[in-house]
Amino acid sequence: MSKHLKGYFAPKAWKIKRKGIKFVTKPSPGPHKINVALPLNIILRDILGYANSNREVKYILEKGHVEVDGIRRKDYRFPVGLLDVLSLNDTNEHFRVILDKRGKIDLIKIGQEEKGLKLCKIVGKKLIKGKIQLNLYDGKNILVQENDYKIGDVILMALGKKNEIKEKISFDKDVLIYLTGGKHIGQVGKVQDIIGNRILYKNEAGETIETLKEYAFSIGKDKPLITINN
Repeated sequence: MSKHLKGYFAPKAWKIKRKGIKFVTKPSPGPHKINVALPLNIILRDILGYANSNREVKYILEKGHVEVDGIRRKDYRFPVGLLDVLSLNDTNEHFRVILDKRGKIDLIKIGQEEKGLKLCKIVGKKLIKGKIQLNLYDGKNILVQENDYKIGDVILMALGKKNEIKEKISFDKDVLIYLTGGKHIGQVGKVQDIIGNRILYKNEAGETIETLKEYAFSIGKDKPLITINN
């Protein structure tokens, strides 16, 4: 299987130079769809500017100071995706992956107090040995005792060996949402109504907009539980 993509066919969400570049790194198979994730080498080299070549990226990773969601990563092709936390422990810097209002993958700097927190959307659930397994949008699975979680709900998770659930955000009216698709990608708003597979939400300018329910990612009730933009 090829480790490269033709630059022309790279996802539009990638912030990369396309002219004069024939190939770009193809992410390793991972939890995120390719259109909402970037390989580590593109992030470290092209987005953050901490390396000038793949060779330098590999050297940085071999030192073991780079973590994604609290797990050390050494594969330069590892896909870092939407709302993941990237930590550079040698410089004590932490970043969260977002989609900006042009639909481009971007990173925002976050504080030490947020590096261990992540919002995860529930995309599936099933019964396993008397417990409920929640399948999350980023490929993680977590077992819970209670059956009061619904597909589409979002959990605030403390990243670590146990991935502890700190809070649940039910998808309902008046919840704050972050748009991860559609014409209004990157916007933050408040749900006004839910009609089948569509919703009405009010954006930060006070405009009421209709969009697909699948694009809405709950981020809080009165205020966002994590930093979502600069």
